[in-house]
Amino acid sequence: MPSEQTEVVVVGAGQAGVAMSEHLGAHGVPHVVLERHRIAERWRSERWDSLVANGPAWHDRFPGLEFPGVHPDAFASKEQVADYFAAYAEKIGAPVRCGVEVTSVRKHARRPGFRVETSEGSIDARFVVAATGPFQRPVTPPIVPDDAIPVQIHSSGYRNPGQLPDGAVLVVGAGSSGVQIADELRRSGRRVFLSVGPHDRPPREYRGRDFCWWLGVLGRWDAETPPQGAEHVTIAVSGARGGHTVDFRALAADGIELVGMTGSYDNGVLRFAPDLATNIAQGDAKYLELLQAADAYVARNGLDLPGEPEAHVLGPDPECVADPRLELDLAGAGVTSIVWATGFAADYSWLEADAFDENGRPKQRRGVSPEPGVYFLGLPWLSRRGSSFIWGVWHDARYIADHITTQRGYLAYGTDDRPGAVPEATTQKN
Repeated sequence: MPSEQTEVVVVGAGQAGVAMSEHLGAHGVPHVVLERHRIAERWRSERWDSLVANGPAWHDRFPGLEFPGVHPDAFASKEQVADYFAAYAEKIGAPVRCGVEVTSVRKHARRPGFRVETSEGSIDARFVVAATGPFQRPVTPPIVPDDAIPVQIHSSGYRNPGQLPDGAVLVVGAGSSGVQIADELRRSGRRVFLSVGPHDRPPREYRGRDFCWWLGVLGRWDAETPPQGAEHVTIAVSGARGGHTVDFRALAADGIELVGMTGSYDNGVLRFAPDLATNIAQGDAKYLELLQAADAYVARNGLDLPGEPEAHVLGPDPECVADPRLELDLAGAGVTSIVWATGFAADYSWLEADAFDENGRPKQRRGVSPEPGVYFLGLPWLSRRGSSFIWGVWHDARYIADHITTQRGYLAYGTDDRPGAVPEATTQKN
């Protein structure tokens, strides 16, 4: 049975796949978007019930559509985000096929392109865009044995406090997910321990502007490489309850006990690194540096934005930071659950291409891999700091679509079918 043929197969119909489809469609490039579940499925079924977007609706969206029924300064719920991408795909007429799983992608022998094997047959394509993003495989460090505590779940499996058995909870990870889950559990009446590692802690709002605005006017979304050693540092910011600055001192004052990074387990006792004060101090330094940069921007441009001197006052370290706990007897503390908010790993086992380093990470520059015809989209720092955000992935997709269009011109040279036969960059004017 002959395989289907198209120019581009886009794997994944989340924010990256939908953005890719828009730009390919604008260039008139035949393509199909394959999604094994529903559009933006991870927003619907792999996040906790109360999750909202971490950026305001005016910022975290595509240029062609606003969030319906959401105030521009509010934070869309996870269902509203998923519905937004489904509506956007319909708006642009994206050729999305849901319920189709890609099982393998192999390069053709002695000719350009790839054979894409799926749960519904094979497709021959000139180009493949891996738009599955970074959140494919939950990462749970193998520290605590499965039988050592009644419940251990990854944050992708957490839904709400009622899901967990009675008792205290340890949340491991102090990025946006870990902080919001710990806060929700504490507000439900639980005793909560929060394991805090290195993090970036921007203000939610400062001088009447959201931190997304400040990073924009200060040019920080356009940073092309992360600071040395900060490639995987999490951002602690929250859109929950209308949005607020994550303040670990306030969390401690509300009854959450902060501990350092989770290190080792032995005979019912969990040990933490003696790094809590350092991690808090480094997060504070990043927070204060952004405030100072914002103040300088206001002064330099003569903006009429009210000052917030109180935002610079941090206050003393809480007792749990000044004298941190280094060991926790889980049973003695009544801990019955651990929530691992420890991130995700990529899974490209289906993609057989010379596009990965020795650790299995994609090799790419602005999404273009060294394997001709293979592209990556939706990864953190793909082209800049904003690449993993909704609006950032839209701009990265435009660059990749331009690259594909140019390559189509080269491949068509000397044939009867010459879309964009001479790449625009090489066209000579008389």
